[in-house]
Amino acid sequence: MDIEELRTFVEVADAGGVSSAARRLGVSKSIVSRQLARLEADLGVQLLARNTRGAALTEAGVIFRDHAARACVEMDAARERILPNGELSGRLRIAAPLTFGPTHLAPVLADMARRHPQLHVHTVYSDRFVDLIAEGFDCAIRFGYLQDSNLIARHVGPIYGKLVASPDYIKAHGSPETPDELVDHQALMQGTEAWQFMDGDKIITVRPQGRFKADNGAALVAAALAGLGIAWLPDGITDDYIASGALVAVMTRHPPPPAGVYVIRPPSPHPARKVRVLTEMLIACFEKAPPPAGVGH
Repeated sequence: MDIEELRTFVEVADAGGVSSAARRLGVSKSIVSRQLARLEADLGVQLLARNTRGAALTEAGVIFRDHAARACVEMDAARERILPNGELSGRLRIAAPLTFGPTHLAPVLADMARRHPQLHVHTVYSDRFVDLIAEGFDCAIRFGYLQDSNLIARHVGPIYGKLVASPDYIKAHGSPETPDELVDHQALMQGTEAWQFMDGDKIITVRPQGRFKADNGAALVAAALAGLGIAWLPDGITDDYIASGALVAVMTRHPPPPAGVYVIRPPSPHPARKVRVLTEMLIACFEKAPPPAGVGH
């Protein structure tokens, strides 16, 4: 039984259809369909019931999916144990932030692909919070403060940021001096996140409120420049605006604690070596020259 056919079946099962799986795998729908047909012929059972909306697992497909997934994991683990320092191969699917990702992370990913010619690197750049398991990612690179989850995270570098607002906003609404005063101001946020600030050695958590939200750092900068409120933004995206006077740092006596850049992966007893290699390369990159990391979840 072909291991690639097993991988393809697991992708189709998890993606809910041939088209979605083909996009994840970076191949044509016809290739996916042929691999599925061969697998079903080998087994002598129907694994998927095709319909106009996609493909649903048959009873046999539900049973076989878990066995196939475990087989793929075990084969990957066996290959890595036999050749721990060998060439990386297969596919590495990464979710990376759109803010700063193409400029500060893409060079590392390109270098990884250059060093490992047999490795297929597929990166999706989006500031949207992706579901690694449901959407079939090997790992994600995330910026900011991590929320509790069952995913496994590895810190690879720091992020430094501050609160900023436009001079027009401060003139009209004043400048907060303490975290408690933020409740009287419009916050520019990604969603419903909490902001953290230092008060001596203590960390104070605030849940600000605001009517303007965006999942991209550049959009939050535009809102701050327009005088719509106060934003927590990384230094790399605000330094030039502060230097020009277009934005002003506020509440400087209570700076946010450093956030972080993390590689996140699904829980597994056998973490893929390709994810470990990427993590090590990112750590080395940040140690050389920490980039101005972007806004994240």
